[in-house]
Amino acid sequence: MGREQELRAVISRVGGLDEAAAAAAAQRLDSLTKPPGSLGRLEDIVKQLAGITGQTLPSVERKAVVVMAGDHGVCEEGVSAFPQEVTPQMVANFLAGGAAVNVLARQAGAEIICVDIGMASPLEHPGLLQRNVRRGTANMAKGAAMTREEAVEAVLAGARIAEELAGKGVELLATGEMGIGNTTASAAVYAVLAGVPVEDAAGRGTGISDERLGHKIEVIARAIKQNEPDAADPLDVLAKVGGLEIAGLTGLILGAAAERKPIVIDGFISSAAALAAARLCPASAAYMIGSHQSHERGHSKLLEEIGLAPFLKLDMRLGEGTGAVLAFHLIEAAVRLQSEMATFESAGVTKG
Repeated sequence: MGREQELRAVISRVGGLDEAAAAAAAQRLDSLTKPPGSLGRLEDIVKQLAGITGQTLPSVERKAVVVMAGDHGVCEEGVSAFPQEVTPQMVANFLAGGAAVNVLARQAGAEIICVDIGMASPLEHPGLLQRNVRRGTANMAKGAAMTREEAVEAVLAGARIAEELAGKGVELLATGEMGIGNTTASAAVYAVLAGVPVEDAAGRGTGISDERLGHKIEVIARAIKQNEPDAADPLDVLAKVGGLEIAGLTGLILGAAAERKPIVIDGFISSAAALAAARLCPASAAYMIGSHQSHERGHSKLLEEIGLAPFLKLDMRLGEGTGAVLAFHLIEAAVRLQSEMATFESAGVTKG
């Protein structure tokens, strides 16, 4: 079986939500000691999770955030405030437990899976999942970031990780990433797939100046003109102007949907991957949960393009999966309410 055939097989496993389970969950929600619908979007979470899992009382006890790491050749163009060597340094920080996502994951009782899917420099560590497709992308301002075959391999690597984690009993997944320069690639992917102007897609990333933002916009526009990615072919877009961690997250989302596992989408980079996944498999969007609206310009419109409504707006722009892990608390609160609240009948409360 060819790699693209293998990917099509993953996509073919993504089915619709279990409407009967969602309806049963809604019925139980209405039986709880509260006015109907009074828990707002927490009730929506429960119904979505029921539809995904087929369980009226869904469980999210086992949680994991997958942090995909990759490097970007476009950093040669000076689009980031940080040098490329920060990527492996931060991955080492994740593995040592010292990054923001580690702190938040510990609080949420979630596991962190750190993946080398495209780092330019090899890093040996027993806790690092080695799935490197190539040692960083090429400079997309001068040619394709990677070959189509490499993009497909990265997507499949992400899908396999989702399958492996589901097999180990993980019930709720989240997307995370690390890669200096990846807001540049994400903005290019978003601009092409959604057909929006580069000026509306590109933001400040790690906090660049006005002058460097203007340069970043010019570099993205040049990369799109140079490569002519086909907006109707998400794999072509990922290969020409994307990143290995973006492709890996695309696969993680598709794999989660194929395994009927909910997946929480983090910030701008993760959302670009989610848009690619939704374009490859529209049914996969029903398995996604939006976490937060980041400070990055264009993120709110990108979420709208996918059909995701974020729960939080904290002006965060860190990435790593931090916003998604914060959303874990709300999701767990929702399922606890569904399973632990008394019903009108059991509490002896008169129903209105």
